[in-house]
This record gives sequence, C-alpha cells and structure tokens, in this order.
Amino acid sequence: MSQEIQLTPQFCSSVDQAVEMGKKISMITYVMGDIGEAKLKYILSQILSSLGREDLMELFYTAAKELIVNSTKAAIKRIIFEELKLNIQNLLDYEEGMRFFKSSLNERKFPSYKKKMKESGLFVKITCIYKNDKIDLEIRNNFPLLPVEAERVKEKFINAKKYDNLFEFFMEHGDSTEGAGMGITMVEILLSQSGFDRRLLSIYSSERKKETVARVEVHLSGLPKSAETQEQLFIE
Repeated sequence: MSQEIQLTPQFCSSVDQAVEMGKKISMITYVMGDIGEAKLKYILSQILSSLGREDLMELFYTAAKELIVNSTKAAIKRIIFEELKLNIQNLLDYEEGMRFFKSSLNERKFPSYKKKMKESGLFVKITCIYKNDKIDLEIRNNFPLLPVEAERVKEKFINAKKYDNLFEFFMEHGDSTEGAGMGITMVEILLSQSGFDRRLLSIYSSERKKETVARVEVHLSGLPKSAETQEQLFIE
C-alpha cells in the first residue's frame, strides 16, 4: 500500500492564501509524478471547497490528469524526433517517427524524459482561474500544434461525440487506446455526465505565441456554452 504524500506546510500555506484572495494558481511540471499529482489534487480541492463545489473534484482532477498526459506526450514526441534526427514538419519523417513513438513509449517510460524535457525547455503549465460562477482549467504546452496534429485533434473531437460513456469507448477500442482520443473522449464524457456541455472543452493553438492550450471552462450556474460556435479547436 503506497504511503500518502505529505506536502510541505509552505506549499499548502501558499495555496491557501492564493485561494483566500481569489488569485489564479499555476504550477509547472515536466513529467508529473506522485508529488505533482498530490499538489494538483490539493490545489483543486482547496479551490472547489472555497466555491462549495467539492462534487466537481472527480471531473476536474481526472480532466487535468488526462490533458496533462496528452501534453506530456506531445512534448516527449518532439524530443524523440530530435533524437531520431527526423524532421517533424516532413510528412514521411512524421509517419516514421510516429510508428516508433507509438510502439516504444508508454507512461511507465515518461520519468526518463523528465530531464530531457527540462534540457529542451519544454514544459506543461497547469493554471486554475476561478470566481464564484466559473472555473477555468488550462493545460499549456510552450509550442503550437503541427498541421497534422491539428487534423488529428479535429478527428478526436468528432470521434468523442459517438460515446455517451467510457464503457462504450472501451468496448469498441479494447486496449488499443493509444492515439484513439482517450483524453478528449474521457473529458467530454465526464463533462456530459456532470451535467455540462461537452463543448466546454476546447483546444487553442498559436504559432505566434508558440503555445497550445487545452481549456475546460465550467460555468457553475449551469449556463450553457454560447451557441455562437460549434468549434472546439482554434488555430491562430
């Protein structure tokens, strides 16, 4: 049985003070381990408790973890392409690199890339912005999506709409969930089962800002997302 992670009093005090003042809270991770998960859980629990919405813990914690894994994979993918000396912008090189990436990488190997991510200047930034009637969760990479990645994300958003629960998804895909849109599907299903619009999950990518942001925006009043757009992927 694993021992419960004990966070430092300094960390807890900093979070508590920020929540009391309603300040946004950010943390940076490279490859999130047990301590990072404990910090994330503490931040979310304090924010949700302050808003009287502890019932949304599973939604936000699971959504954050899934989107962090996706962002970590995207960063590690870029490191692997560099190691293989493949041009990630070239379609043939991309297909070759992705074959290696899918066959060789799993989450157990993530920790070995932590140092490489730091050396490459790649990171994942988690930010929580909240007020009485709204919570925004942002998971940010410091690089934009490639065109081929943007197409895959579009496909994943479309594919996710086919499933009303995770059981249906697992029954169709079995264990072959790598690259099947698991993160997006799970977050959409969790939003739906929590009584929110699936379109509250969106992804924004900017070549100009050199970033990609996955965002979950939940209106606590239950107001639906604006019907102005059906889009969930925004490319700048």
